[in-house]
Amino acid sequence: MVDTGRALTRVTDGVWVATEPVRIVGMRLTTTMTVLALRDGSVLVHSPIPATPERRLAVEALGRVAHLYAPNTYHHMWLGEWAAAYPDACVHAPPGLAGKRPELRIGRVHGTTGDGAFHDACDELRIDGFRLEESVLVHRPSGTLVVTDLVHNVGRPEDPWTAFYAKTMGFYDRVGLSRVLRLAAFSDRRAARRSVDDVLSRSFDRLVVGHGTPVETGARDALAAACTWMT
Repeated sequence: MVDTGRALTRVTDGVWVATEPVRIVGMRLTTTMTVLALRDGSVLVHSPIPATPERRLAVEALGRVAHLYAPNTYHHMWLGEWAAAYPDACVHAPPGLAGKRPELRIGRVHGTTGDGAFHDACDELRIDGFRLEESVLVHRPSGTLVVTDLVHNVGRPEDPWTAFYAKTMGFYDRVGLSRVLRLAAFSDRRAARRSVDDVLSRSFDRLVVGHGTPVETGARDALAAACTWMT
């Protein structure tokens, strides 16, 4: 196993994560970057966080950085740093991101044909009816589902305001989604439900989320329970 030091945390074979502190409506949370190993020896960096020298070295130790993935129209803040550092990497993005970040060199739009190594290792599934234009990835070699804002898993935050908000919004100590996002971020719940059902039909037992800690086992049941509101 490659030693990545403290910059990355191994979730399972072929899956590593790193986190960065963020503030969202006053909450003290973290945002997650995921690194996925592809079958050709290259890696995909999903939802990049700041490209510190330590992080770059840790990722490079795992393989050639061939793919940079913006999962939705909100998790893209540090994508430009990584694109500049790895000019040969393909930048994947949802359709709406080009309008928000015209300076980004987007090489592939979600849902279109791309590099064979990417498609050989990952199922890309768009969540229809989600205004954030999120696509989730099922990393087939490891049986890991990687999402960003579809659900959270923040646990029991120590910060009083964060804990209060998570309890009030229904995602304290559970895999779930804020009631604010349920109301504001979905234009078509039925379409989103169909997309989630498609995700649930895939083979995975782990879940990596954009905000919070990974779910090591039982991820399918956790996601199904978190999305019952869609029905």
